[in-house]
Amino acid sequence: MEAMAENKPSVGLVFFPAFDWAISPTHPERQERLLYTRDQIQEEGLFDHPAIKEFRPRLAEDEEILRTHIFVPSLAKHVTESHRIAAGGTILAADLVVDGLVGRSFALLRPPGHHANRVVHGSRGFCTINNEAIMVDHLRHRLGPDLKVAIVDTDAHHGDGTQDIFYNDPGVLHISLHQDGRTLYPGTGFLSERGGPAAYGQTVNIPLPPGTGDEGMLMAMERVVLPILQDWQPDYIVNAAGQDNHYSDPLTNMNFSAQGYARLTELLAPDIVVLEGGYSIESALPYVNLGLLLALAGLDYSKVQEPTWQRQTVSQSASLTAQVAQICAEVLSLWERRSEADLEEIFGRQDFFERRRHIHYDTDNIYEQQQEYIRLCPSCAGWRVIYTVSNVYPTPSAAVLIPWHVCPQCLKEGESHYQRERENTEFGLVIWHDPRTDSCKV
Repeated sequence: MEAMAENKPSVGLVFFPAFDWAISPTHPERQERLLYTRDQIQEEGLFDHPAIKEFRPRLAEDEEILRTHIFVPSLAKHVTESHRIAAGGTILAADLVVDGLVGRSFALLRPPGHHANRVVHGSRGFCTINNEAIMVDHLRHRLGPDLKVAIVDTDAHHGDGTQDIFYNDPGVLHISLHQDGRTLYPGTGFLSERGGPAAYGQTVNIPLPPGTGDEGMLMAMERVVLPILQDWQPDYIVNAAGQDNHYSDPLTNMNFSAQGYARLTELLAPDIVVLEGGYSIESALPYVNLGLLLALAGLDYSKVQEPTWQRQTVSQSASLTAQVAQICAEVLSLWERRSEADLEEIFGRQDFFERRRHIHYDTDNIYEQQQEYIRLCPSCAGWRVIYTVSNVYPTPSAAVLIPWHVCPQCLKEGESHYQRERENTEFGLVIWHDPRTDSCKV
């Protein structure tokens, strides 16, 4: 297949290996994840291909990160320069597409981000800040709050941080294909997790059984993801491209291949791809990323193959295929019937819906307790307040959050609540979070 006939490059590649950042020198999430990939792309001569152009990342500014996250005790305590470059590179990848400089973009960078929640006490799942979420809020700040963005997360681990951030956000559709949470960290991502009162049904989880290979992953893409995207009609599609669903990954139990991933990318046709996980540094990442890049550029990927690939490695049993088909049918049925849900029955008839959570930061060994109240408003997504405390930051903090489309009544109520909590000596931090105006302050 020839590259798309355009004057501009088909794909903008934003590369950042974060040489100076690592959890530990031997940790699976280290710079070699990207260096082997770069060598493979260089060896194939793709940096000289007219369909592909490399761009240098930039640092994300404080206000760009604070549109998305609430930090306890502060941004400076958690965010390094490497995190800023990863987030800034993801923002750049989006801007390249929006500005028409490229047809699609691939943010090939680290550290990853999809396990980072709205509130940040530390790192969890190797993630501190959420690159895709920061990028989506950047796009809405730039293009307007009516923008519709779909995030399709194909990491083997459930994208629980991204789900948390957009759980009650009517402007974002979050679809996650992942290994069943009963068998893998973070133990979430079930069919019953469908979104908050203002965005019910727009959280779509597709938990797949261990051993799912090319056939099952592509079945989920064709039978569920593509029909939902066609129905929802997003302005942009973002692929959170975790590659730890590969058959050789040391942390997971899936059987996806480089060929399967390239085909998935061709089917999905994302506008922006952002690297997430993937820890088979030599056996998988160079070949998966190569296939993905070729598919994005509209080039022939049929000869991409891992040295360890064997047909029987990625084959599925008939019973596993039937199980995946059943899951696909259930997910699609839930989507098609989402408007029939009785929201009062699900979220109650009071003024607020309460959500209590216990969150483990496995990377930093932090335990957070969180209590959230969402205003059940008929006119907007509702203002929210989050109360949070952890074993590392034991003084409680409170954060008042304003949605992108806020009605006058919710804005007034949120402001009043913020002022009341500022006078409450129980709290170490009281945070006002309004991404519309970049007014995210203590």
